[in-house]
Amino acid sequence: MEKLRILLAKGRIYESVYALLNDVGITLSLPDRTYFPITNQADLAFQVVKPQITSALLAQNKADVGFSGKDWVYENGVQDDVEEIMDLGFDPVRIVAAIPETVDYNSLLKKKLTIATEYQSLSKKWIDQNNIDGTIFRTWGTSEGFVQDTPDALAQVLIDNTSTGSSLKANRLKIVDTLMESSTRMYASKEALKDPAKKQKIMELKMLFETVLNARSRVMLEMNVAEDKFDALIKGIPSMKSPTVSPLFGGNGYAVKIAVKKSEVPVLLPQLHSLGATDIVEYGLRKVLM
Repeated sequence: MEKLRILLAKGRIYESVYALLNDVGITLSLPDRTYFPITNQADLAFQVVKPQITSALLAQNKADVGFSGKDWVYENGVQDDVEEIMDLGFDPVRIVAAIPETVDYNSLLKKKLTIATEYQSLSKKWIDQNNIDGTIFRTWGTSEGFVQDTPDALAQVLIDNTSTGSSLKANRLKIVDTLMESSTRMYASKEALKDPAKKQKIMELKMLFETVLNARSRVMLEMNVAEDKFDALIKGIPSMKSPTVSPLFGGNGYAVKIAVKKSEVPVLLPQLHSLGATDIVEYGLRKVLM
């Protein structure tokens, strides 16, 4: 099989996907001033590109797999030309419209507006859907400063991505509409999926990513329990399938092992103790195949 061509987006996406690949066992080394990471996998070839163009390159079959925010897939208008393989859940954001806190939104909509944004296509669609008399002012990077409640402001509306909204609040802007929600996702070109060997490799990567993501949200708990308290403990604990149980040396109890969600641990530990569990040990997991 020819190498599977994989695009890695620069910036936050690169860091998140780099860590995921490393946890899977796929190592990357990016020499200075180059865009082609070296990997320990002979059947994979990586290239680093700007996050804004990843999905467009996939749609043109310039690569087989890429990692992109859903927002840029829709901004590029290629949502029907690429295949979403899985939502990795990294860097969740909302694409929102924001205006100065002091401005009334309904009154503003009656005026001719300038929208400051990186998202030209999404903004054009928003303008059309809301019957707004507006033009788009293309920005790059931080754009909050363009939108102010002053007569000489460069724009009256900001359309941008936000995770917490703190930057908008710091610049005295308020959210008036949400265009879409986005996160980092794994996409494949439709041509690559027509190749049985490439499709198999893509699905294998998906499975490996799922094992790591499953493990990140879970921990293993091990404990001992006396024989007379065993039944009550087993009935009172959750697990992915069923707990692993083995008799203790000497026959005076059992060792119990369960995999649980991290979020359950604060409530579960006191509960286990009250049910008679002793010698409780918690440790992390590297991969979990469901």
